[in-house]
Amino acid sequence: MSKRKKGAFKAGFVSIIGQPNVGKSTLMNALVGERLSIITAKAQTTRHRIMGILTGEDFQIVYSDTPGVIKPKYELQKSMMRFVHSSLEDADLLLWVVDLEEKYDPTHPLIDKLLFTKIPMVVLLNKIDLASGTQVKDKVHHWRQHLEGVSVLPISALKKVNLDQVFKSILDHLPEHPPYFPADSLTDKPERFFAAEVIREKIFQNYKQEVPYSCEVVVTEFKEDEKIIRMRAEIYVERQSQKGILIGKKGAALKKVGIASRKDLEKFFDKQVHLETFVKVAADWRKKQMRLKQFGYSG
Repeated sequence: MSKRKKGAFKAGFVSIIGQPNVGKSTLMNALVGERLSIITAKAQTTRHRIMGILTGEDFQIVYSDTPGVIKPKYELQKSMMRFVHSSLEDADLLLWVVDLEEKYDPTHPLIDKLLFTKIPMVVLLNKIDLASGTQVKDKVHHWRQHLEGVSVLPISALKKVNLDQVFKSILDHLPEHPPYFPADSLTDKPERFFAAEVIREKIFQNYKQEVPYSCEVVVTEFKEDEKIIRMRAEIYVERQSQKGILIGKKGAALKKVGIASRKDLEKFFDKQVHLETFVKVAADWRKKQMRLKQFGYSG
């Protein structure tokens, strides 16, 4: 690579893609140095394209954390995949995250785009902290065999192993360009979005089976003064029975979610938070385009 001009500023878009639960959100949070994407043990928790912006003295990296790549079965999943496709269209670099269990799959929903794209790509073999024996070496060889000429880096997003190499690779691929966002920008999303994501994360952590996937959170009020933020959040479910599960006996389950959410919201906003939560039913909202648009899933 040619030597970088002294004083030249680099800026560009880096899209993080991969299957559900391979560690994309953990990776972006680690690279940005902030907790922007929700992280749970359940797959498909990321529903939107979330940008995380890192600005240095002579660079700006605009990361995109995207939903896990799946074959969509209903309207919400179709919308999620549109976020993935849009992140491929404006990227200067693709970070394709795979884990130790994943193998090259010629039927992958995005394989044609990934194989024939002109966008530079780096494959990140994640979760190497869980590897044993020659597993990392064997997997790196596997991906290099199937993706000739593509760089493969073994990493652990959780343990922050080899992220310095990822960062160096990103800077090497960024074009010379003025910054796209002001230097103090952290993300393209508003505060209400992250408040809703924190609450949604607590729902994923406290309920089992289908209930978390059937929930959507909308922050309808966000009033901030010098000492406190007052929020009202509406949690939508698809069926009346789910509403009962979410609220719990004498409201105990919902109260638990509210307490945990408020604790994290106060940490996130560094201010006292007063949170009110209400549960509503929006029948089969994941399958209805009008509802999805109402909840911010456009495209």
